Amino acid sequence: MRALIVENDDRVARALARTLRAEGYDVERSRSVSEAAEAIGTADFEIALVDLGLDDGDGVEVIRLLRDRAATGVIAVTARGEQTDRVRGLRAGADDYLVKPFGVAELLARIEAVTRRLRVLRTGPAPRGTIGHGDLLIDRDRHEVSRHGERLRLTRKEFEVLVLLARNTGTVVERERILDQVWQSAWEGSSRTLDTHMTSLRAKLGPSARITTVRGVGYRLEAAGPADG
Repeated sequence: MRALIVENDDRVARALARTLRAEGYDVERSRSVSEAAEAIGTADFEIALVDLGLDDGDGVEVIRLLRDRAATGVIAVTARGEQTDRVRGLRAGADDYLVKPFGVAELLARIEAVTRRLRVLRTGPAPRGTIGHGDLLIDRDRHEVSRHGERLRLTRKEFEVLVLLARNTGTVVERERILDQVWQSAWEGSSRTLDTHMTSLRAKLGPSARITTVRGVGYRLEAAGPADG
């Protein structure tokens, strides 16, 4: 198993590397966007921990480079705790988000949840066919969503949430079910991540799909009306 740490703080990078090596990972460390880009171009990684504040740019650039590598789980690890920063990292394609300082147990739990989900996607049967919703076309084989033929740039988690809601259009999907099927976790940290992903997903879909929050229960994708196409 290979892991990529993108972190310019030597102390933090050493601590992360020790933790991952103790879990059996072969660790590579990059200090900058340029070093990370070179590493991504020459090796495949099961997990990548990416700091957003790098010397030569924003870690979001690294996350975008990793976005199309379906076999790599990406966790943003950063001191930026504001919601806008969380949304930026998740919109770029991160599977999860950790705010410094954090404990080793939490880090390992997040890594386990992300990598377990990816293993299921790699080994399980792929869902077949497309789902139409108004002017949206959800292609489960290609893992793509398009609107009037134009592809929407959804992250892996956003796509999985949308598919789950679209398969249950008009019905409330409980938060616990979303967390279990998409994150394979029901703990508090994943619940906050779901909220952030939902904010990002709604912004990307715009008026093409209306996702209603049923407070205390979950979310419902409303049926597409005639005006939706």
